[in-house]
Amino acid sequence: MNQKNIVWVLIVLVVLGSLLYTLSGGESPEQYRERIEEERERQFKFLKFNADSPLTGEQKSELDQLEFFPVDPVYKVKARMVPAQNRRMLELPMTDGSVERYIRHSFAEFELEGRILRLLLLQAADEKDSRNFFLAFADATSGDVTYGGGRYINLRQDGQNSVTIDFNLAYNPYCAYNPDYACPLPPKENVLDVPILAGEKNYIK
Repeated sequence: MNQKNIVWVLIVLVVLGSLLYTLSGGESPEQYRERIEEERERQFKFLKFNADSPLTGEQKSELDQLEFFPVDPVYKVKARMVPAQNRRMLELPMTDGSVERYIRHSFAEFELEGRILRLLLLQAADEKDSRNFFLAFADATSGDVTYGGGRYINLRQDGQNSVTIDFNLAYNPYCAYNPDYACPLPPKENVLDVPILAGEKNYIK
């Protein structure tokens, strides 16, 4: 390869690198991983030290770390939001047998490892910000390496008809740590038959 071709290859690589950097929201892979790890550390410290933690005093003293899948950018996806045809109020069952009311807002459609998946986005009945959503889901790992009652992700719409779902930020509900708490169960639309190997694993005392 002559010098001129080498220069062109370098220019193309720089342009591609800049494009990827822009599409990732201005984060390098290392920065992204560090941000996820920082959020996980914040979550650990809340459970370990905060007065509002669902953990008992004994659990706090014994908690050394939380278990997570390795950070994997594959599980950060851009989803298309499709409005629910019947945007009605949904009574979501809780782990204690009660119900909590949410609005069936829209469906998030995305591709993950070659499959098209679809999840129902919920909005709390008293939510003041129309761009905030609640995602409760279960998958093929639920009841095995992850909590059987599913996991949660807090979402914020980041496009006119799109939302970014980062499964690396999936976390356990309070009832995964303490059965005295009541937590919403995932709606039937959000029970996936594929494993989501990202986010928080099951809590084992």
